[in-house]
Amino acid sequence: MFEILRKKALNPTVTLMDIYAPDIAKKAEPGQFVILRTCNFGERIPLTIADFDRVAGTVTIIFQIVGATTEKLNHLNENDRLQDFVGPLGKATHTEGLKKVAVVGGGVGCAIAYPVAKKLHSLGCEVVSITGFRNSELVILEDEFRKVSSKYILMTDDGSAGSKGLVTNALQELIDAGETFDEVITIGPLVMMKFVCELTKKYNIKTVASMNPIMIDGTGMCGGCRLSVGGKTVFACVDGPEFDGHLIDFDEAIERSNAFADFERKCHSEVCNLYKKEVK
Repeated sequence: MFEILRKKALNPTVTLMDIYAPDIAKKAEPGQFVILRTCNFGERIPLTIADFDRVAGTVTIIFQIVGATTEKLNHLNENDRLQDFVGPLGKATHTEGLKKVAVVGGGVGCAIAYPVAKKLHSLGCEVVSITGFRNSELVILEDEFRKVSSKYILMTDDGSAGSKGLVTNALQELIDAGETFDEVITIGPLVMMKFVCELTKKYNIKTVASMNPIMIDGTGMCGGCRLSVGGKTVFACVDGPEFDGHLIDFDEAIERSNAFADFERKCHSEVCNLYKKEVK
């Protein structure tokens, strides 16, 4: 069983947890993920590793409360234990040999972008981080990004924090100002990553996108995380989760990601109602 050593609300819908999992912490690298279950009959869900401490034996996860399982997970507290916590899975982000990289994160995807920026910074790479949120209340990991970035740009849709606009506006301004990058790494909502990749493609800037669609078994056997990349079918859990952003069929990925949206909302609502009854 995997004990929750720390729980912290980062904003009203996003929670951070440190899980005691020394075997995973020993091998974890940025870009990889875990699959967990909250209880014996729980759903398996993938969560990207947000950070790790090899000495303390902890793995940090950051999740948004959007469905039934994340609602259940958020009702667990420090000293509670998870049923399963399997990993590290997926391929680690390629960070070696890069001199200057733009890391572009959106929403809770910034939790995945941060360890990548941190690793690049530790290797002496010049890191330009751009993060985007709908408003100031949803901003997460601002201080952490500032510590590992030579330049940090915060964008919000309404201008309530940082600059008003989209992450693509900030990236375009950097390119127009003559900034050059060995690579752009983008992590966030599919629509955001699609437009980041369309922008960088115009300038022939190598771009890597982190794809985190529905995953079930984490071994490539179920096919739940299949994607089309360069006209070929790949599986995010074993072939990724990172791929050449200029080759991903984002429209297909967006359509598939919405397939179970109504069902997930229904399950989330049912779980919330159960917890409300328990409180009463």
